[in-house]
Amino acid sequence: MKHLTDIEIAQEKELIHIKEIAAKLGIEEDTIEMFGKYKAKLPLTLIDEDKIKKNNLILVTAITPTPAGEGKTTVSIGLTEGLNKIGKQATVVLREPSLGPVFGIKGGAAGGGYSQVVPMEDINLHFTGDFNAVEKANNLLSALIDNNLQSNCCNLNLDPRTILWKRVIDMNDRALRSIVIGLGGTANGIPREDGFNITPASEVMAILCMATDFEDLKKRLGDIFIGFTFDKKPIFARDLKAENAMAILLKYAIKPNLVQTLEENPAIIHGGPFANIAQGTNTIIATKMGLSLSNYVITEAGFGADLGAEKFLNIKCVAAGLSPKAVVLVATIRALRHHGGAKKDEFNTPNLAFVKAGFCNLEKHIENIRKFNIEPVVAINTFSNDSYKEINYIIEKCAELGVNAVVSDGWAKGGEGTKELAKAVVEVVESNKSHFKPIYNWKTPVKEKIETIAKEIYGAIEVDFDKKAKLNLARIDRLGFNDFAICMAKTQKSFSDNESLVGRPENFVVTVREIEIAAGAKFIIPILGQMMRMPGLPGVPASENMTIDNNGVISGLS
Repeated sequence: MKHLTDIEIAQEKELIHIKEIAAKLGIEEDTIEMFGKYKAKLPLTLIDEDKIKKNNLILVTAITPTPAGEGKTTVSIGLTEGLNKIGKQATVVLREPSLGPVFGIKGGAAGGGYSQVVPMEDINLHFTGDFNAVEKANNLLSALIDNNLQSNCCNLNLDPRTILWKRVIDMNDRALRSIVIGLGGTANGIPREDGFNITPASEVMAILCMATDFEDLKKRLGDIFIGFTFDKKPIFARDLKAENAMAILLKYAIKPNLVQTLEENPAIIHGGPFANIAQGTNTIIATKMGLSLSNYVITEAGFGADLGAEKFLNIKCVAAGLSPKAVVLVATIRALRHHGGAKKDEFNTPNLAFVKAGFCNLEKHIENIRKFNIEPVVAINTFSNDSYKEINYIIEKCAELGVNAVVSDGWAKGGEGTKELAKAVVEVVESNKSHFKPIYNWKTPVKEKIETIAKEIYGAIEVDFDKKAKLNLARIDRLGFNDFAICMAKTQKSFSDNESLVGRPENFVVTVREIEIAAGAKFIIPILGQMMRMPGLPGVPASENMTIDNNGVISGLS
């Protein structure tokens, strides 16, 4: 029997009209703004704060991942199918994929196998244009900055040496990381150093995901910190009168997108920040939209729980007043072998000894989730080379910790393969054991908040602040940004800032190299290690294996 790829599975499915998906949420056809037959924008008027408080938010996160990822999105979609199978009204709310990973190495973010959101090709490519709008709004501000330097039209006295704002493009392109602009004579602007970030790393993306309504979006855009004048006064986007024009470009991007799962359940997809360098979760508006329309909302946060879940809980939930009822921790036997010492060529070979040694990673993530006073459920995302001994070991060890570990087979079976996981999640929700509390108060000093995350979540014994980071702390204090949240930028491959330290490292020190400010998003970004905001393509990019025929049928996209 031929093994179907994700795109072949998605292309086999005959989709129903998006108005029928909207009807399942009680939304009339005239209310949605359709992008063809299978995609639509949802108006913000559908958000209902009273309903939000009555419904159930479930976060899906994961253990520290291998480079291939452990299947959070697939589990999120599969769990939504499973919940609907057992009679619960559930909607999945996800991030939008970035073109960088799609054409690079990691692939898209529409799930996999029989747990996908569709139309998969559209979602993984240009979708409804939200990323394009974010990119254009970001680059409009860049153009206004350089225009001001050239013409001094607002008489801001901006010092070009202090400009922190970069341009963005949604593609992996290492050659754009550091560039010089304004060359070629006085008509082409003021020469200065600049660079590009990838679009998911833009503060505009972070702001879109943190905004609660259109007025809040405009206010946050105006609060973007750009740099200083020659006499050391801070300059913000509002000083360039940029916020309204930027908001105009985001007029439709602020509205969440409605699509469907392979089993014809609702899916809301909106926003797309990375989790190692940004907050790694969909928009507050999309999550609130889901909770206004469904009894259960399943959402995910990028990479391991030390990154995505920590930021989801300490940043997004605090800002939006959200309280998750359960957290699903996705674990794979493959990743546990990795954390137990297996080499890359041993990841897919059954080995109970490696799994036993690697369990410490899952155990630390369980401990971390409970520090937020939320009860976890472990989803074992299975692969064909997992042995019963390895799976049973995880189930038994989790039981010793009082945690239910359940096999999830959504990739192969869709909702039928996740019904037991759905039942376990409902059991936790109905037990009323979870009463969310953040691990730090936003009003605590910045240095102390950083240390709390590093010690409580990562397990570090100490935090070392480089000279530049100490100067950045003084700047933050001078600007009055001490009561912002913390959005740590570190490797996703380890609890520490050293990606080679797998498992559950102990007795390590993390080093804060520098600290950036996202004043519009209202968080501080400590940089741990050498973090890149513009990835490069691998030696053999995924794009090389993609084709499209004369009928527009795409192959090789995943």
